Amino acid sequence: MNKLNGILIVSALLAAATTFAKTDSRALDLARQLESAFVSVAADASESVVVITATQKASDKPAVESEGENEETPEDSPFKFFFRHHGMPMPEQRDTDSQGSGIIMRKDGYILTNNHVVNGATEIKVRLKDGREFEAKRIGSDDRTDVAVIKVEGKDLPAANFGNSDEVKVGQWAIAIGAPYQLDYSFTVGFVSAKERSAVWSRTGSAYEDYIQTDAAINPGNSGGPLCDIEGRVIGINTLIRGLNRGIGFAIPINMALDSAEKLIRDGKIVRPWLGVQIEALADNKELAETLKDVKDGVVIRAIYPNTPAAKSDLKPADIIVAVDGVPVKSPRDLQRQVLRKQVGQSVNLSVLRDGKPVKVALSTGELPDQPQFASQRTPRPEEAKPETIWGLTVQTLSKDIATKLNLTESEGVLVNDVAEDSLAAEKGLQRGDVITEVNREPVRTAEQFKAALGKTTPEKGALLYVKRAGASTFVVLKESQ
Repeated sequence: MNKLNGILIVSALLAAATTFAKTDSRALDLARQLESAFVSVAADASESVVVITATQKASDKPAVESEGENEETPEDSPFKFFFRHHGMPMPEQRDTDSQGSGIIMRKDGYILTNNHVVNGATEIKVRLKDGREFEAKRIGSDDRTDVAVIKVEGKDLPAANFGNSDEVKVGQWAIAIGAPYQLDYSFTVGFVSAKERSAVWSRTGSAYEDYIQTDAAINPGNSGGPLCDIEGRVIGINTLIRGLNRGIGFAIPINMALDSAEKLIRDGKIVRPWLGVQIEALADNKELAETLKDVKDGVVIRAIYPNTPAAKSDLKPADIIVAVDGVPVKSPRDLQRQVLRKQVGQSVNLSVLRDGKPVKVALSTGELPDQPQFASQRTPRPEEAKPETIWGLTVQTLSKDIATKLNLTESEGVLVNDVAEDSLAAEKGLQRGDVITEVNREPVRTAEQFKAALGKTTPEKGALLYVKRAGASTFVVLKESQ
């Protein structure tokens, strides 16, 4: 190696070292900036987080069932035997305290938390980060979204800075703040893993499940605390976990939570709109999907509840809703979200496919009842039955006298007297007491009309039946599986 080459090599090494040092310095600066952002969020956002202690009196505890047995100690329990044997009294039940977290909504003392944090509490205490303690009263709660609002008598409290959960993106930072395991303020960092999660505990899910999923550690006691973004804005309320130490936690989107909270503050309850229908995805009803061409997505009207907006409209069982006020809907959750955005009594225009043809249906939303029922009906066989039997169904013409005797809401149609075991009708869920009103969209009022209508098709081709059951309208596709 000559002298010139040596100088060039040394120069190159020095240049590389300098470049590396500069790169390393820039990376360190970025890390320090990120660290500073986290420190700021921890300091600022924590001010609006409270620790909630909910007390439940022993005498007020509801009976909790476990594997079919009440938690109260049975007389033959070995624990009672032990105390009696040694002449000792049984230990008295004690009041229990559970701890959770909350978020100060307003400076005048309204606090947002989970329903399950304060549910059943006879006394609620709130502690702020600065050490101040308050007695709180419950304003309202909603078990469908697991949101509750409590209030303390305070002024100029440090209210949270709320973000917009609709703008949350998968992959962004997620910061959970709360008081897990009865410890003081805890701060964990992760990412938004997913949005619009439902069916967290079951395969079906509900209209009110719309969780933000995060891998930021959410532990018992974090419930009711905030999930924040890197700016310290609250984007969700930490509500549940899917097993400890699995890196899967869920938060209620703050937009949904605040909407529920404002209604609880204003009205003390939440009034929700509904149409009065039972629905399913078209993809989940293979028999109906097979009768349609070029239709892959949509929401099937599985049943229509009696005395509801849908029952008073032109909507029919087996209709497929594809849009609400021009907004496409492809799944039951799409439809549920669109309806929940309406006000009770608001007009809604549904775009519907009926036998593959577009139909417009207008109706006004109603108020969702606490427990809508769609029960099966068991009806005794009428004494004067003159039945016809076809496709496993024994039917007769429904008269007003029979309808009155059997306390049926329908007075016209074809009454199902019996369903043969192992028949196609039994397989598809038809029941004794059902009233069939249409076959392939054609009205049937007598057993003879019903028999003639089924005579025009075969079990292989199938038949669409409109059915009245316990006052509700539904449909059955009688078709043999291929």
